[in-house]
Amino acid sequence: MVPPVAEQRATAVARQGAHALPRPGRLAGEVIHVEDGRHAPLYTACSPEPGAPEAMSRHLERRLLRLFSTLPRPLQQAVAWRREVDGQVLLPALTLGLAYLRLTSRPLEAAGVAAARASTRAQAADFGRPEPLPLSMVSEGTLPGPAGPLRYRRYYPAPRRPMEPVLLYFHGGGFVVGDLDTHDGVCRHLAARSGVQVIAVDYRLAPEAPFPAAFDDALAAFRWARDTGEAQGILCDRVAVGGDSAGGNLAAAVSLAAVRAGEPGPAFQLTLYPMVDAVERRRSFALFGDGFGLDVSTIDWFLDHYTGPDADRADLRLSPLLADDLSGLPPAYVAAAGFDPLRDEAAAWAQRLRGANVPVEYVCHQGLIHAFANLAAALPEAAEALDRAADALAAALR
Repeated sequence: MVPPVAEQRATAVARQGAHALPRPGRLAGEVIHVEDGRHAPLYTACSPEPGAPEAMSRHLERRLLRLFSTLPRPLQQAVAWRREVDGQVLLPALTLGLAYLRLTSRPLEAAGVAAARASTRAQAADFGRPEPLPLSMVSEGTLPGPAGPLRYRRYYPAPRRPMEPVLLYFHGGGFVVGDLDTHDGVCRHLAARSGVQVIAVDYRLAPEAPFPAAFDDALAAFRWARDTGEAQGILCDRVAVGGDSAGGNLAAAVSLAAVRAGEPGPAFQLTLYPMVDAVERRRSFALFGDGFGLDVSTIDWFLDHYTGPDADRADLRLSPLLADDLSGLPPAYVAAAGFDPLRDEAAAWAQRLRGANVPVEYVCHQGLIHAFANLAAALPEAAEALDRAADALAAALR
């Protein structure tokens, strides 16, 4: 069993001695961990006991996916059946992986909230954590939120500079699952590849904190970085927002809210397969809403928990795509997955931004599925897609 995060943190601080003291550009109370790229990450998701059947199944699937993805493409195609939808061909490794997953697991909505969160953490540990990357330091701290302090995790790439641009990252998970650990690998990858600091924000989740709690937390985190960041080594005019899926929703909604309020907005928005419209169901919902890793039934389960029966799903804090005017929003990188119910939503977001004269780079990774960022450790094509997002971030902020 991996020791709990608190225990790992205490051990690291004890070993570091003076290194754990606050430094210039840090908040007092941050826990500092110096890394040299040769050791396993300090913060890891806790997996079930190795003997548990579900854990064994996930480990087997991860190993099979990695092994299969290293085979020459003609051999992959000979082993896996061709799965083509809407002129796109699913990667053979994902064809087999999804079939195996369907046989050995159950949908999140069938598990309940607590079990769904545990399963998401375990899957992230199995599939999403890259090999150790050359980060100079990782720290944890809290920032002021609307309902109390919000945890964050800060990733410092090498080499470090006194003042840095930063990406505020909001994890995916349908506003119900996910946390700092489930997307630790994604944030490490983005920071190491781009050379940009990443601050992952642990916003509140539903159903305990329904809409608009996650949005309120995300907006508070952006304002914190923008308005007080100079004391923490942040270049306040170069604060980007980003995230995947529900986190992409928060990045887009925060960008829109800041501009509509007449405030300085983010310098850049990085959205990976974002959910930006909770009202309209586009064609990709019908094409990919069953059997491609994110089912429509799961999306409904997420939204029901987040919005409850009374919230207006057309609210721009939840559906930024429905805004009449998107002019003035920050430049954007929008990535979609070809086999994703949210594919057409991401494309529509990019199109609307372009129509408002907002600079946009839009990429559809046609052979991939939703949540590909969490597959970067097991699937080379997913790692390449995450590399491309990191390169766009570097070009925008460095």
